[in-house]
Amino acid sequence: MQVPDHSSEECRRVHAGDSSQAAGYNVDAMDIIEFRQSLAADSPPAGMSALLQALWHDAKGGWQRAHEIVQAIKGKQSARVHAYLHRKEGDLDNAGYWHARAGSTLPETTLEQEWEELAVTLLDKETK
Repeated sequence: MQVPDHSSEECRRVHAGDSSQAAGYNVDAMDIIEFRQSLAADSPPAGMSALLQALWHDAKGGWQRAHEIVQAIKGKQSARVHAYLHRKEGDLDNAGYWHARAGSTLPETTLEQEWEELAVTLLDKETK
């Protein structure tokens, strides 16, 4: 994974709180560092998949918005993000249900680690 040049004008704007350019990220080539930097913006970058948007909203404190997004999507990856959201909520029974739908099990990692693993997996999928 290539680490972005943090001396770039765009990175300085994002770190300084100017999110006007954050939506200008190339989602097709975004890595976890850029994804985290995009959290300085008011909205997720254009072209980002719905599941990444859900994780983006969750990281910004928008659990309810994230949940609305995943509820509208079918499939194992959506079920996996849905499971994470219910684990974060503290509803482990519901999280277990969604893990079963995803074909996965409750992780033994922190919520932060789980979020990052999900984000990296989804970002990798978008860049292929």
